[in-house]
Amino acid sequence: MSVVLATAGLDHKIRFWEAPSGINSKTLRAGAPVNCLEITPNKQFIAAGCNPHIRLFEVNDTNTDPVLTLEGHNGNVTSIGFQKDVRYLFSSSEDKTVKIFDLRSQHASCSFDCKAPVNSVVHHPTRPELISGDQNGIVRVWDIGTLKCINELAPDAHSKSNVLPYSTSFYFGQRVSIQSVDISEDGKTCIAANNHAYVFMWDPSDSTKFIPLSKFRSHPTGTYLLKAKISPDSRQLVTCSSDRSARIYDISRQYQSSSSSSSSPKLLQSLNNHQKWVWDCAFSADSSYLVTASSDQTARLFNLRSGEVVRQYTGHQSAVTCVALND
Repeated sequence: MSVVLATAGLDHKIRFWEAPSGINSKTLRAGAPVNCLEITPNKQFIAAGCNPHIRLFEVNDTNTDPVLTLEGHNGNVTSIGFQKDVRYLFSSSEDKTVKIFDLRSQHASCSFDCKAPVNSVVHHPTRPELISGDQNGIVRVWDIGTLKCINELAPDAHSKSNVLPYSTSFYFGQRVSIQSVDISEDGKTCIAANNHAYVFMWDPSDSTKFIPLSKFRSHPTGTYLLKAKISPDSRQLVTCSSDRSARIYDISRQYQSSSSSSSSPKLLQSLNNHQKWVWDCAFSADSSYLVTASSDQTARLFNLRSGEVVRQYTGHQSAVTCVALND
């Protein structure tokens, strides 16, 4: 497949789609509700994070059974990804761990104790580091070589700084669950987005000391943020919410005025076409298209230049909670 587009959700099924036509070309049974999907960079495999297993399938194989089931988590798998050369898979879970699987075995090769259920994990684009966000409101940077945590942050929307030490007593009881973490392909921007729809941005050039860039509310008060992702060109941020929208922000440094180093990113557009919560999204490689997944049992393909829906993908019998795209 030149373009691999897949969705999954609470109906236990992974559906592959012909992106231009909207035809459901293939369906796999995951055996459980699927929380997250990831396609390998070479488009050979797709991984599905369930509870508590991670299942890998061949993308182009007629065999619909998983080729490998990864074991080790004992709770919902909330986030997965592949190292760019597919040397290993990394994952986060509500079992309070981040794990690495080298794919030669079904068991984890190493594990990081996060001390709280973990909602999101991402790999640094050039360094052997993982960045995690957990339900205690902590963002951690893990050195894969030493297996140690080298940075901890507890961003707080109501403080003047988003880098106060997490142990500060003033924070206790005010932490809000981190729903998503991400880092740009150029390695110049790291974001963490919390449950209350606040987004925190840093310059992560020094892994041990993130420099604050901005913090802002991405969706209205009273709504929940469910996912945040940076575009492949490192210029846009999309946030998905319970308010049934996906919002696109300009996070290029051009948005910052010369008079302020902490200006809020500009809202470029709000995609309001879904009827229920928007759980996940995926950019095209050129950052000009976005696929969204929703509780309304559909996924939608948007042209970000026009803001229009290009295609709707219909076939799931329950909420669509995750989407993966490799074009």
